[in-house]
Amino acid sequence: MAAPQARWSALLEMLTRDGRIEVEPAAAELGVSAATIRRDLDELARQQMVTRTHGGATINAIAYDLPLRYKAARNAPEKERIARAAAGLVKAGAVVGLNGGTTTTEVARALATRADLGSDGPETAVTVVTNALNIANELVVRRHVKLVVTGGVARPASYELIGPLATELLAEIALDQVFIGVDAIDVVHGATAHHEGEASINRALARRAQQVVVVADSSKLARRTFARICPVTDVHVLVTDRAASDALTDPFSAAGVEVIRA
Repeated sequence: MAAPQARWSALLEMLTRDGRIEVEPAAAELGVSAATIRRDLDELARQQMVTRTHGGATINAIAYDLPLRYKAARNAPEKERIARAAAGLVKAGAVVGLNGGTTTTEVARALATRADLGSDGPETAVTVVTNALNIANELVVRRHVKLVVTGGVARPASYELIGPLATELLAEIALDQVFIGVDAIDVVHGATAHHEGEASINRALARRAQQVVVVADSSKLARRTFARICPVTDVHVLVTDRAASDALTDPFSAAGVEVIRA
């Protein structure tokens, strides 16, 4: 694991999992020297992602809301499979909503590169409405995608636009489908997010769609976080990975949610 960005993502994943790490065990787990881990932790501390301690580091509150670039490496193969399966649900000519997040970013990429939707001409094959700046940046060059971006205040942690300016636009449009990335989802508490502002815009997206599709890897199932996006009764489809056990998915099926394992 030579690339610094990959090591930083791995260290932040370990911190999110354990709350703290020690230099020597982290070096052994990542297969690098203790000196390299110390330099990495110093850099993450400089970016205010961790708090350095004698011999290691502890998690900062911000580490529960990591910037998107540090989250991208988590469960990457699973997210790519989820994204391909989700993008396959979109019909030509559909109006699709996408919120921010690593999994929905992969959905946007899979949608943009679907061979049957591609076109060398100016015709619109699909319309995408998003509040995610990074998704907009990737899709704006796709001539067959009509791109609509909400207004709002940008959150550096997720590249999402939130607030009243974001929700005002959504009140005026209708979506065929919305693909919602979540921080957690369970049958009792529904789909949830760490940040209430993101939950609010995601809820507004869900309310404007005929079909709500939650894209979430198995690590997010049967969990809850701070702010509710929508109850599970509002979710039509859950696309997750093959690691999701029957014990995790059966409650969703029993609640009337179609479960797709990718």
